[in-house]
Amino acid sequence: MNPGTAQHKVIPIAVDTGTAYGLAAPSSNLTLAQVGAGTPMGELLRRYWHPIGLAADATDTPRQVRVLGEDLILFRDKTGRPGLVYPHCAHRGTSLYYGKVEERGIRCCYHGWLFDVEGHCVEQPCEPEMGRARGKVRQPWYPVQEQYGLVWAYLGPADKKPVLPRYDALERLDAGELLEANDASIGGGGPAIVPCNWLQHYENLVDPFHVVVLHSTFSGTQFVEQMAEMPKVTWDTVPLGVRTTSLRTLPDGRTFRRISQAGLPTLRVIPSPRLGRYGRVESLGWVLPIDDHHFRIYVVGRVAEVGELARMRSRMNGKLWEELTEQEHRAMPGDYEAMVSQGAIAHHSEEHLATSDRGIVMLRRLLQQQVDKVQRGEDPAGVGFDPDAPPVVFDAGNFLEGE
Repeated sequence: MNPGTAQHKVIPIAVDTGTAYGLAAPSSNLTLAQVGAGTPMGELLRRYWHPIGLAADATDTPRQVRVLGEDLILFRDKTGRPGLVYPHCAHRGTSLYYGKVEERGIRCCYHGWLFDVEGHCVEQPCEPEMGRARGKVRQPWYPVQEQYGLVWAYLGPADKKPVLPRYDALERLDAGELLEANDASIGGGGPAIVPCNWLQHYENLVDPFHVVVLHSTFSGTQFVEQMAEMPKVTWDTVPLGVRTTSLRTLPDGRTFRRISQAGLPTLRVIPSPRLGRYGRVESLGWVLPIDDHHFRIYVVGRVAEVGELARMRSRMNGKLWEELTEQEHRAMPGDYEAMVSQGAIAHHSEEHLATSDRGIVMLRRLLQQQVDKVQRGEDPAGVGFDPDAPPVVFDAGNFLEGE
């Protein structure tokens, strides 16, 4: 350096770290999320019965339903039998949504072919003798049954069809109780059809800690003050799912023990968070995957009067979800906002699971085990073939100890 030349001190520039620049493209666990025919989870789910509507939804007016990624037509013939068929007529593909329901089945509007509830073609009016070869034509269909005020469908392989289970919580009614079915997706926190993957709600069932934050300290008390107490939680895998046991010490020294379960295949065994009464679980819910990006929930419960289930829906500032403004949704989010904002299918690769997520890890592991069993040609957990099997019993409920 020449004499007299000014010396310049180089000051290092701090480099920002942890920015979103260059973030890897996210990915999802599609093995568990996708429900279409031929997918691993889709084939597992097709080994069980699923509710596809209220019993009142099956009428002599054809109804479009979407189940596990399949579009179907639900109807009830004039003798009272419900039917569920592939939408496109086996003749030339016209949708049976425009069909006419009659005594013996549903008639296509295009050429009048008539199909019964099991897809048999019983009339071809434009053919000689009403179709001499009509017995060779079968409209694709699925078995349906009615139970607990719901219509259930089995979309799986015919030789693997199990019996439709019965549940002790809905079979054993206390004095003055009756059963009520509801299709408003109680527990979903929003509209009847929720626009995200079913797994995002199913996993929510084994996450008791979000109740303290999302439903209590963040958005205000959405249920009751007891639910705001931070619980001591344990999880265990039981024959039909993952069970969560939460213990809360109340200000008076008593212990509030809450047992819930995510049951196979999509069961919500969740006692009321409103604590209207203590004791065994009052209702059961089924998460119906409509397709990969939508689900809805059907609930059946023991109630004292009709309309009781509908009153269980969450309210913020006295308003139902659909009555809230966008500003209120942002300021007071609930389950809907938390689940749907994860994306149509959650980006599992971006998760950082912690100790409080143990139940979610256990549930994913259980689902993967059942997927593997089906792929090996075995029957998954909870599938039974004995029509005389006793009702399924859950030990879920809200219990107060130390009185």
